[in-house]
Amino acid sequence: MESRTKRRLSGGELDALARRAVGAGVRSATELTDGFANAVWRLELDDGRRVVLKLSPPPELEQLSYERNLLRMEAAAYELAAAAGVPVPELLVAGFDDPVLGGDYLLMAALDGVSWNAVKPDSEDDLRRELGRHLARFNTVTGEVFGYPHAGIVGRTWREAFLAMTAALLGDTERYPTPLPRPAGEIMAVVTAASPVLDDVTTPRLVHFDVWAGNVFLDLSGPPRIQAIIDHERAFWGDPLAEFVTPTLFGELSEDDPLLAGYREVSPLELTPRALARFDLYRAYLYLILLVENGPRQYPESEYARIRDIATASLAGVLDRLVRLPLGRDATGG
Repeated sequence: MESRTKRRLSGGELDALARRAVGAGVRSATELTDGFANAVWRLELDDGRRVVLKLSPPPELEQLSYERNLLRMEAAAYELAAAAGVPVPELLVAGFDDPVLGGDYLLMAALDGVSWNAVKPDSEDDLRRELGRHLARFNTVTGEVFGYPHAGIVGRTWREAFLAMTAALLGDTERYPTPLPRPAGEIMAVVTAASPVLDDVTTPRLVHFDVWAGNVFLDLSGPPRIQAIIDHERAFWGDPLAEFVTPTLFGELSEDDPLLAGYREVSPLELTPRALARFDLYRAYLYLILLVENGPRQYPESEYARIRDIATASLAGVLDRLVRLPLGRDATGG
């Protein structure tokens, strides 16, 4: 999707950056446009290697609060995920504060598979089950603090961190006025009232939080299988249950979903009433992101209108459900 945050580099600038990064020039370059924030190119280098370059927005461009130093979190997540046995692209170079262009970049080995978003295998149940196993392994990685350390939005507890994350996002609407289904202060009050359920989460775990079909690459050389999970830039330290929000975007998480079955082959996960209340909080948070991020990115109206409308309606529905959350033991432990 077109976005004001995506940089435009000339062939000469791409060549110079590749030479600084890996000592090889660029033979050909193709921009990859599926992403929403960072500029991405597939490069063929003059030494024969095929790589993917991901470049952060211009350093002078203001972004959302949680988006500070996004590529630094992504670089860390790639290394941690690979160590946990999750298939990810090989990270070749992570360059921070580039002296010529400014900002950060990642250079990764190119994949030879195809985006799940671009194909429709005959049966996707096996792939969703496999994805569930990979997500469970991703979530086995533990951290020292909750939230977004790279952006300075953290908490000693998950409740403290998540409230800070939500407050930062709603605070961004002061810089980027955003039509929301309820006033920002009212949304914060609803989230705060429901937040005691977050105290069930006591260990910070690595959460990708952006596993949609476009971020999953498939190997179709035989029976379809997952080659790699990409784009870890929205990752945070928190509750693994949040991992299921994007793969079920604008829908429900059901007990018969193969994604859930695959996850449980690696890690236990129960959808208790308290867990489902937490899940609604994470859905509200993602819907807010989808609405507020249009401020700095300025998507074309023709491309963004459908996402905005469905995110607004979905956020309204989740907030209504959170308002009705019972205050008994099943919901908040009270």
